[in-house]
Amino acid sequence: MNAAPVKPRPKTVITAHANADFDALAAMIAANRLYPDAVLIFPGSQEKNLRNYFIQSTTYLFNFKAFKDIDPSDVELLVIVDTRQKSRVSHVQALLDKPGIRIHVFDHHPDSEEDVQAEYARVVKWGSTTTIICHELMERGIEPSIEEATVLGLGVFEDTGSFTFNSTTPEDFAIGGWLRRHGMDLGVISDLLARDLSSDQVRVLSELIESAKTHDFNGVEVVIAEVSTEEFISDFAYLVHKFIDMENVRVMFALGRMADRIHIVARSRVVEVNVGYICSFFGGGGHGYAASATVKDKTLSEVRDELLALLYSHVNPQINAGTIMSKPPVVIESSRTMADAAELMTRFGLKSVPVVAPLDHTCVGILDHHTAEKGVSHGLSDVPLAEYMVVDFLTAPPEADLHTVLEIVVGKRQGFLPVIDPQKHVLGVITRTDMVNLLIEESARIPEAMLTTGKRDRNIRSVMRQRLPGSILALLEQAGVLAQQLGFRVYAVGGFVRDILLARPNLDIDLVVEGDGIRFAHALAEARQGRVKEHQKFKTAAVLFPDGQRIDVATARLEYYEYPTALPTVELSSIKMDLYRRDFTINALALSLSPGHFGQLMDFFGAQRDIREKVIRVLHSLSFVEDPTRILRAVRFEQRFNFRIDGQTHRLIKNAVQLNLFTKLSGIRLSHELQLILGEENVLQNINRLQELKLLAAIHPQLNLDPERMRVLMELHKVFNWYALLYLEPKASPWRLYMLGLTMGADHDQLDDICRRLAFSDRERRDFLALRDRIAETLATLMTWQDGQFSLSDIYFALDQLPLEGVLFLMARSRREVMRKNISQYLTRLRSQELLIDGSDLKTMGLRDGPSFAKVLHTVRAAAVDGVATTREKQLELANTLVEKLGNQGDGARPRAPRR
Repeated sequence: MNAAPVKPRPKTVITAHANADFDALAAMIAANRLYPDAVLIFPGSQEKNLRNYFIQSTTYLFNFKAFKDIDPSDVELLVIVDTRQKSRVSHVQALLDKPGIRIHVFDHHPDSEEDVQAEYARVVKWGSTTTIICHELMERGIEPSIEEATVLGLGVFEDTGSFTFNSTTPEDFAIGGWLRRHGMDLGVISDLLARDLSSDQVRVLSELIESAKTHDFNGVEVVIAEVSTEEFISDFAYLVHKFIDMENVRVMFALGRMADRIHIVARSRVVEVNVGYICSFFGGGGHGYAASATVKDKTLSEVRDELLALLYSHVNPQINAGTIMSKPPVVIESSRTMADAAELMTRFGLKSVPVVAPLDHTCVGILDHHTAEKGVSHGLSDVPLAEYMVVDFLTAPPEADLHTVLEIVVGKRQGFLPVIDPQKHVLGVITRTDMVNLLIEESARIPEAMLTTGKRDRNIRSVMRQRLPGSILALLEQAGVLAQQLGFRVYAVGGFVRDILLARPNLDIDLVVEGDGIRFAHALAEARQGRVKEHQKFKTAAVLFPDGQRIDVATARLEYYEYPTALPTVELSSIKMDLYRRDFTINALALSLSPGHFGQLMDFFGAQRDIREKVIRVLHSLSFVEDPTRILRAVRFEQRFNFRIDGQTHRLIKNAVQLNLFTKLSGIRLSHELQLILGEENVLQNINRLQELKLLAAIHPQLNLDPERMRVLMELHKVFNWYALLYLEPKASPWRLYMLGLTMGADHDQLDDICRRLAFSDRERRDFLALRDRIAETLATLMTWQDGQFSLSDIYFALDQLPLEGVLFLMARSRREVMRKNISQYLTRLRSQELLIDGSDLKTMGLRDGPSFAKVLHTVRAAAVDGVATTREKQLELANTLVEKLGNQGDGARPRAPRR
C-alpha cells in the first residue's frame, strides 16, 4: 500500500482573485520570478479557454497547486495579485486569518473598503497588473523565458483590449515591447483572444442581443442584457466583448443567470459610468471601465432592479442627501429626560429627533416620539433619554447618493436618517415621509425598481416542502383554505417560521388569524376531528388533534373587518401590529397560508437580516421595560442558536438591571423562564451568560455565582449528560438538579426566600427544603467514611433515601474518585437491583407483621447488594436464619420450612 504523498510546506504563497482572468494568471507567474521559492495557488476561473489552456500547459510548466494540496502551517508570506479585496481571495481565508501572516500585494484596481492590510503594496492604475510586476522584473534585470513572455503578454493584451482600451497607459506599451523582445509569441495570443464561437456561444450571444434594452440615465445610454440557463456559460466575458464590438455599445451590463448564481459582466467607455463602483455593491469589483460580480441568493429580476436603482443614483448626482434633507434640524441633548424629549417632539410635531452630546453636539443617537411617550407612561419621566435612545443607527453625509439614502430609509427600514458633516454635527434629517414625497415627485423619471426598494416578500414554499413533514404541510395548506372560506387570512408566526429558515426541527405551530381566531379554530378542529380549548378573554384557542399535534391560534390585535375594502398594505396592518408585540426581530416573522400566497414570508422588522447576521435584537427600546422576562429569553435564544445580543439590546439589558425591573416580575413568570433556561442543552453557557449580565443576582442576590458553585454546576452538567446516555428510568429533572447547584451554599432561610421569590407552591418549597436537608445529612455521613472502610450496601442505604437529583448532585459535588465510582455503581446497578424474596416469604416462615419484617428484608438486601446472597435460594436461607434467630429471641416467629 502506497504512503500518502507529503504536502508541500511552503513559506511563501502567491495567488489571485477567484474567477481568474488571463491578467491574474500572468501576474501570478510574473510574481513567481520575484518570489522564486513561492508556491502558486490557482483560484479557479470561469473562462473555458483559460481553464483549458491552464490545464494543458501552465499546470506542468509553472507548477500550480490547489490550496488543499499544501500544508499552510509554515506559510509566512502571502502574495496577492490583481486584487486586494478579501472577499475575492476567500480560497486562502485560512492564511488571511493566520496570526502574524505577512502580505504583499500587486494591483491596478481602485481602492475599496475591504482591501487587505498589506506590509508591502504596489498599486498603480496601469492597464494591467502584469504590467506592474513586469516593470519590477525589468528594473531588477530579471528576464523572462519565451514561454513566460507569451503568458505575460496574454495578460497585458487581455486587460488592455489589445492596447485599445482608454485605460491603456504608455507603461503597458513599453512592457509589450519588452516582452516582444524576449520572444512573446503573438500567434499564440491571437489564437487565444480571437477564436470562433461554438453553437452554444452563438445561442447565448443571440439571447443577449434579443434581450438588450437601452436605458437613458441623465443623457447617458446604458445597455442591459440578460441570459438565463441551467448550465455554466463558458467565456461569458468574451461574449460580452463580442456584443459590444458588434453593437458599438458605450456602456453595457450583461446579467447571466447560471444555475443558482447571477454573473455580472460590465464594461464602460464613458467617464460618467464607473462600472467598478456599481459592481462593488454586488460584492464584485474591477475598474471604472471593466468590472464583474457574482451574486447568490437573488433572482435575475432582483439583480436587474437593484442595478437600475444604482445606475439612476450614480448617473444623477444632483439628487443627494443634502438636497433631500429637511433643515435646520431640531435636536436634543442626551442629558435631557424622557419627559423633555416627549414635550419637545409634541411641540414641533416630530416623530423622531436626533440626540446630540452636550459638549460637542455630535450625533450620538435617535429617539422616537412613541418611545418617549411610552417611557413617560411607564414612570420613566425623569430617566435620562440616553438610556433608551437608539445608538446603533446609520447616518449619511450630504453628498450620499439617492440609492444610498433609499437603502437606509427603505431597505434597512431606518425611517429617520440624520445627515451629518465630517465632525458628526447634524446638518439635517431625512424621514420616510421625505422619501415618499420625493418618489412621488420624481416617479416619471425614477426606475420602478427604486420605487419598490426595501421590503420584498419572499416565498419559501419550496423551503417548506424540504424541511417540513408532508402531514404538517398538508395541515397548513388546509388551514389556509379554511380561513379563506371564512373570509379570514391566517398566518404561521414566531419560532415555527424562524426555525424553518434556520433548518431546525420545530413542530410547535402558532397561527394568527386576521378575523375571528376562535371561530377559525373550531372550523379547523371540525375538519380534522380535533377538539378546541378556547380562551374568550384573550381571543385565543388551542386545537388538539387525534395524532397528538397541537396548534395554538390567536386573533390578530386589529379587527380584520374594520377595513373591508382596504388596500393590501392596509390589510397587512393587522398582522404587522401583531408581530410588533413580539419579543425579538427573529421571532417577528409571519408566513401566509392563504391559497395563492401560500409560503409568502412577511418580514416587517428585518428578521431575515438578523438571522443571517446571527443577531438577537429587540423591536423597540422599551421592550424590556414592558416585559423584563424577555431578557431571559434573549439569553436563551442567543445561546441556543449561537447568535449574539446586539449592542443596543445589550445596553437595554444593563438599563433594565440598573432600574431593578426584575423586582416587578411575578415569581411564577421568573420561575417559568428559568426552568426553560435550565432545560436547554447548553445550560452552562446560559448560566454563564446570566452571570455575566448580572441577571442571576437580579433574580435573587443569593443566586450569584462563586467559583465553587460554578465548579459544581460544570460537574452537574457532565453527570446529567452521563446519566441521560444510560437511558434509565426515571429521568432526571434538569430544573431541580441545576437549582440545587445554583442554591448551593445558601442557608435554610436564604433558600426559603429564594423558593418564595420563584413562587414555589407550599408543597414544592417544603419538598425542596427537605431535599436540601437530606442531601446535607447524607453528605455529612459520606464525608465521615474513609476509603475502603465502607461497603456497597452502606452506599446503597445512604443514597436510597434521596430522590435521583439528590444522588446526582452528590456525585457531582464529591471530589473523591472512589466515592464517585461507588455512586455510579448505585445508579447503574444497585438502585435497580430487586430482592428475590418478599414479605409473603417471611410470613411463610412464620414471621408476624411488625418491625422485624423491615429488619430481615434490610439485612437480606444488604447481603444481596454486597454480593453475598445473589440468588433466591441464598436469600431465603439467610432470611430463614434471621427468622429463627428472632424466634430464639422470643420475637414471635414460628419457624417453618421456606418455599423454594
